[in-house]
Amino acid sequence: MTFKLSSRSEAKLEGLDPRLVAVVKSAIHKTKIDFGVICGMRTFDEQKELVAKGASKTMKSKHLQGYAVDLMAYIGSRGSWELNLYDDLADAMAEAAREVDVPLRWGAAWHISNIAQFEGTMEDAMNEYIDTRRTQGRRPFIDGPHFELMV
Repeated sequence: MTFKLSSRSEAKLEGLDPRLVAVVKSAIHKTKIDFGVICGMRTFDEQKELVAKGASKTMKSKHLQGYAVDLMAYIGSRGSWELNLYDDLADAMAEAAREVDVPLRWGAAWHISNIAQFEGTMEDAMNEYIDTRRTQGRRPFIDGPHFELMV
């Protein structure tokens, strides 16, 4: 099945780096999971609020510079936070990043600076990240909807 971005998702891509936009627009044609764009550019105040709520960890977010995007997976017309959907979505984003030839990081595999070069599935990448953090005695921060250009 082929999916397409809604006009609302297209609007949320405005202001983002054109390379990131190209990855998202390519991924929507490669994905097994429908998705939409829920966040592109953020204002400083929006980022400050997200950090205060614990939904973000930094005031140096790439969303502030147009280098990050958050995507929502859909089952039919219903948005879903089921993590297994996001590793499938990340597979499509990795494939698109290879096609566009840009380095892309995924928020559920922070230890990999370029998922386009990772050999394996994004589920493997996420599990590797979780295992790494646990062996360090640290809690993993899983942000499955988040993708950012490495610039």
